[in-house]
Amino acid sequence: MNKYLKLVLAFLLVAGSIYMFSTREIAWGIILLLLTIFPILLYFRNEFILLSFWKMRSGDLEGAKKWLSYIKNPESQLIKKQFGYYHYMMGLTEGQNNINLSEKYMRKALDYGLSFAHDRAMAKMNLAAGAMSRGRKQEAQKWLSEAKSEDKQNMLTEQIKMFEEQLKRMNVGRNMQNPNMRRRGKFF
Repeated sequence: MNKYLKLVLAFLLVAGSIYMFSTREIAWGIILLLLTIFPILLYFRNEFILLSFWKMRSGDLEGAKKWLSYIKNPESQLIKKQFGYYHYMMGLTEGQNNINLSEKYMRKALDYGLSFAHDRAMAKMNLAAGAMSRGRKQEAQKWLSEAKSEDKQNMLTEQIKMFEEQLKRMNVGRNMQNPNMRRRGKFF
């Protein structure tokens, strides 16, 4: 539903409750006033993003992707604060299949802004994974150090340690060999 339609519906419900109060239908006025809460709540928290968070929490990435696909035009359906979380959720759902597309969504999510530090840390970890998959070790280390600084509640410490171990095993150059391997001469 368009965000402006939600505001119009809330205004109509308030006008209806005022009319009910003026005709001495107090109970119906209170009911209409209480029903006004839903469109106002859904204006600030989009219903499709809430449902996709719920599916994500239960571990159903495909279900979360399905609910996010109902948002056809984010500019008309979401307020500015929700843009970041829309792109964050799209990045998390696409991260299983296409790391490049996930990286694009995570960059947009960080540009729009995420409210919670652990969400920013997760987005930066996904960017580090994208950089590592492309072979850019320094960029991956930069994103990982930023993710470590954002993780104030230590929710991602295990993942960060595992990621650091993977970065240690990653070769810097294209033709860099293992230094522990025996050197062979040209004619041996």
